[in-house]
Amino acid sequence: MNEQFAKDVIEGLSKQQKELSSKYFYDDSGSRIFQEIMEMPEYYLTDSEFEILSLQAKQIIDAVNFNQPFNIIELGAGDGFKTFKLLEYLVNNNVDFHYVPIDISQGAMDDLTKKLEAKLPKLSIHPRVGDYFKILSKENVQTNIPSLLLFLGSNIGNYHEKEAVNLLQLFNDNMKKGDALLLGVDVKKNPIIVHNAYFDKHGITKRFNLNLLLRINREFDGDFKIDDFDFYCHYNPISGDLRSYIVSLRNQKVLLKKLNISFDFAYDELIWTELSKKYSHDEIENLAEHSGFKVEKHFLDCKHYFTDTLLVK
Repeated sequence: MNEQFAKDVIEGLSKQQKELSSKYFYDDSGSRIFQEIMEMPEYYLTDSEFEILSLQAKQIIDAVNFNQPFNIIELGAGDGFKTFKLLEYLVNNNVDFHYVPIDISQGAMDDLTKKLEAKLPKLSIHPRVGDYFKILSKENVQTNIPSLLLFLGSNIGNYHEKEAVNLLQLFNDNMKKGDALLLGVDVKKNPIIVHNAYFDKHGITKRFNLNLLLRINREFDGDFKIDDFDFYCHYNPISGDLRSYIVSLRNQKVLLKKLNISFDFAYDELIWTELSKKYSHDEIENLAEHSGFKVEKHFLDCKHYFTDTLLVK
């Protein structure tokens, strides 16, 4: 049994405002559904960042301006889809660097390594499995080789403002002077575009959220009845907060047999599942400043929907 998952489920569903962490979306089924989300024409985030890394790889590396061999350390590498174009540019131009992907999933690292060894046989790849900061404190701070850290995919948007600052401060604390961080950030834009990306007419995001209940059923012998729940999300274009919820469609009790606990849900009660914050350029500058960074440059896609922002210490 995943004890941390069990602890978080019990704690989250016991709150007055129930919540479930979005980090548990990505079991095998959830990951497959998220692939469907990324293929939706409305879901601009993946295509926007892919465009930046495909068309501006040279400009990014020029801006980093390392004059010696360096590391590219990717935090939460996943399948490496977007990063591939940056790595391909570097390999094809005979740049001397090492790619160090970090992820908590051994399976994800094995798959990524196998794929990259086939597509980029000249790539120097050194995968690491585990906690970002434990690995960075051992392998980055104590080396003389400069590093470009990658935190892509708008992952920073899943954190509240104070949490986002704390996270970036932790990155900063585990970087050497001269290192840099490339941060993927979803930019504030027409709220209709944001709404359509997350509240899609295909119902894929709904399946993605409700799959979390199915995962709880599988792992803890629960009896969530999926037809008795729905999905809703709301975007506030002023704050930039997009919040996703699961909605109970009736008064009901759900039993998790393996955890020997049950939870009552009221008619129309909400379970908060995800925060996905969008930032203005001024807010990115403030986020950087409060975490000890300086914005070196924003690399934007052609529609200015997304930025990979280069931060330096």
